[in-house]
Amino acid sequence: MNTAILGTGSYLPETVLTSETLGKRLGVGEQWIFDKTLIAERRVAAPDEATSDLASAAAHRALHAAGIAATDLDLIIVATSTPDQPMPATACAVQAQLGAVRAAAFDVDSVCSGFVYALVTAHAMLTADPGPRTALVIGADIYSRILDYSDRRTCVLFGDGAGAVVLGKSGTGRGLLASTLGSDGTLVDMVGIPAGGSRRPASAETLATGQHHFAMNGRGVRDFAARVVPELVADVVKAAELDIADVDLLVPHQANGTILHELADTIGLRPEQMHLTIERYGNTGAASVPITLDDAVRTGKVFAGDVVLLIAFGGGMSWGGAALRWAGPRTREDLW
Repeated sequence: MNTAILGTGSYLPETVLTSETLGKRLGVGEQWIFDKTLIAERRVAAPDEATSDLASAAAHRALHAAGIAATDLDLIIVATSTPDQPMPATACAVQAQLGAVRAAAFDVDSVCSGFVYALVTAHAMLTADPGPRTALVIGADIYSRILDYSDRRTCVLFGDGAGAVVLGKSGTGRGLLASTLGSDGTLVDMVGIPAGGSRRPASAETLATGQHHFAMNGRGVRDFAARVVPELVADVVKAAELDIADVDLLVPHQANGTILHELADTIGLRPEQMHLTIERYGNTGAASVPITLDDAVRTGKVFAGDVVLLIAFGGGMSWGGAALRWAGPRTREDLW
């Protein structure tokens, strides 16, 4: 018995923050931002929207696409590094909003790798236990609440959003083919929020010095991605007993457009093999892979039987990849 994605969904807040508007605030040109990131705009959550609200909206759409009621869910995993609050898990708030009364719910925080981590975890739980049959896996982040909008090194990159998939047991032979997860804790300081935890609790000093804002070593992350991602792709493809030419669509974490194009060249991908949403939505953290996957599904880029590769890297530092044989229902023959 395998697991397959039965439906996808996403939610992007209504407010659009363009690179032109952001550039004026920062005293840089729109073209400067675009040249460095390939981002033209990103979304910003409304003041009354929390991460669970975005996650629930995406979840409703994924459940509708899958034809499954929330009351039939056995498991909810939310990948996020911007939870509603430090505790309890944001997944529990999502469970309540959906009315998924049977579902166990918990969060995963692997920053931008979180969705792939959550998907692999859900797959393992469903295949290990004969009881549970369906899981809702969500990536959701509201980075606008943790950014320093005077820091052009970080604030130009990130946006808010959520993406979700419904995962179910499948006996068709399609579904998750292989996966790999990894991390290097020696690089833990490369991405993060310095204060607010048990090591550096919130204080007047941490607030005054901006230690509750997101911080990142951009050059370090770029070098990390250049080193880790090609090997990650090779490992996942090999584990699935495939070749890179067999991949119909690669859905990468939308970290930075220039980084993604460099990685595509290194890996040897054809342009049509990689799907991007970075120009419209920016980097939405754990949400970027499921948002981009849903966009690919809804724009007709994915067909039954296709090999789809999900690739992510993020804080920790962490990385993860999953290869899937798409379950359908739409086939390439439907085009003719």
